[in-house]
Amino acid sequence: MTTVAQVIQDKSGQEIYTISPTATVLEAITLMASKGIGAVVVTEGNQVTGILSERDYTRKIALMQRTSDHTTVAEIMTSRVISVTRNHTVDECLELMTDRHLRHLPVLEDDSLIGLVSIGDLVKAAMEEQKRLIEQLQQYISG
Repeated sequence: MTTVAQVIQDKSGQEIYTISPTATVLEAITLMASKGIGAVVVTEGNQVTGILSERDYTRKIALMQRTSDHTTVAEIMTSRVISVTRNHTVDECLELMTDRHLRHLPVLEDDSLIGLVSIGDLVKAAMEEQKRLIEQLQQYISG
């Protein structure tokens, strides 16, 4: 089974983008837009304090008629962060994300952020694992 460690290794070289809870929402969405990402991890020092996603922005700024330049990240972030470790399997993560309606999972080790996996990363890894299994089965069958 593919683990989160393998997924983040395959993503090596990709930076983990974080932002302070005191930053404005405008700063956060500007960062997300410039980096082409759908979520940013909110940190204070090495501690993960939340996550801010495009969904948070849509529901808590646009729909509530707040302004992005006068609202802090802390005011709208999801503070109950669900995270995983590098030992979780792709299947476990996909199940968790499906059950909790999540698109991103921070990866923590000893309470420190070491990665971030998206549902796209995990689906890609699951598809690659299935492809390898199919190839093995075809080789077995053809002898």
